[in-house]
Amino acid sequence: MPQPERFALPQAAQAAAARGWHVFPLIPGDKRPAIRNWEARATTDPARIARCWGHAPYNIGIATGPSRLVVVDLDTTKDPDDVPPAEWAQHGVRDGADVFRVLREQHDAHLFPPAFGVATVNGGAHLYFAAPAGPELRNSAGKLGWKVDTRAGGGYVVAVGSIVNGRTYEVTSDAVIPELPEWLVELLRPAPLPPQKPIMVLLASDRRGSYLRVAITGELERVTRAQQGERNKALYLASIALGQLVAGGELGEAEVTEWLTAAALQAGQSEREARRTVASGLRAGANRPRTVAA
Repeated sequence: MPQPERFALPQAAQAAAARGWHVFPLIPGDKRPAIRNWEARATTDPARIARCWGHAPYNIGIATGPSRLVVVDLDTTKDPDDVPPAEWAQHGVRDGADVFRVLREQHDAHLFPPAFGVATVNGGAHLYFAAPAGPELRNSAGKLGWKVDTRAGGGYVVAVGSIVNGRTYEVTSDAVIPELPEWLVELLRPAPLPPQKPIMVLLASDRRGSYLRVAITGELERVTRAQQGERNKALYLASIALGQLVAGGELGEAEVTEWLTAAALQAGQSEREARRTVASGLRAGANRPRTVAA
């Protein structure tokens, strides 16, 4: 006899998509994606959703970036030793919901518009807001405070109807999705990048050196000028392009790695993430070596 969730989960996925939220499958009974490239493959297409959830009782992920959502994730403590830092303990907080209450008080947001609320399976809560116009906000971890994260560009949340450890994600407030309040936008807006510094590229002044200098400068500018949300992709593409020249013996891998990493740091990426992306791009570029004609 079919399990009930084989019927409930497809309906929940379609309901989320009907709101304009881009959904994708999570592993049945789990919070992890069941597919790769989930952000790009998330969809609102009813036919695709019906085919996907007809295969298995997948849980439901909502890709917050394509869905133009910012979801505030209010977590709870799971360990007796997990206590709030002093700056929050003085307000008597016990979890993320308390921290968010204090934030509202600090920003005179007592008449805070009701958000679409979801109870998570661990006792926490998700508050859904419409993403603001302008540059895309990205995920944050603890930026707003202890036990308060956000899911936005590059992130996802587990949707209503999903089942983990026998518990279901349920709606607690079926309100119209409000715009993210300006005070939250200001708190989440990334700090401006520092002034860009020239990246020194020392090459011969002959025709070959001039060609390489133009190629390198173009790829470094691709990285430093990329918009938020596109920076890692730009770094990967630049790494492929210069990796082809490395494979052709025109440039040294160590120098290219340092140039690209410096450009990524200027663009606001972390060094660890940047070096991982550069290494991946160089490997891909090595499949198509390129040389400079004499």
